[in-house]
Amino acid sequence: MVMLPPPTLLPLLQHTKGAYLIWYGYYQTLPKTHRHSLGQRIDTLFVEIMEAIAAAGFLSREEKPPYVRLAIRKTDTLKVLLMVLWETKSLDSKKYIAISLKINGVGKMLGGWNGQLLKQNSLGNKPKEK
Repeated sequence: MVMLPPPTLLPLLQHTKGAYLIWYGYYQTLPKTHRHSLGQRIDTLFVEIMEAIAAAGFLSREEKPPYVRLAIRKTDTLKVLLMVLWETKSLDSKKYIAISLKINGVGKMLGGWNGQLLKQNSLGNKPKEK
């Protein structure tokens, strides 16, 4: 049997996937009252964030910003929903801190990417001097 190397992912996508894998372990142990409501929504948000990042990775510089902003909005929503799980004691403090640190890292990376795109796109749209 031939083992293929894993595909290379954007560092941001790799980081998000790592956060999701941590979440997936927690998701399995959530109380039923939240597993099929908040837990399912958080799981879906993670997938949607990864989809937006992956899509942005293949687009031209000018086409990336809406996807990056979408991933930022969904990441912000994810943070709030995780906070609700923690505040309702469906997620203990240790797990909440572990997943929050990962998600905050994703948010910082997305914010940096968005800032870089804004700067690049504004520089690229300036009229040329004669």
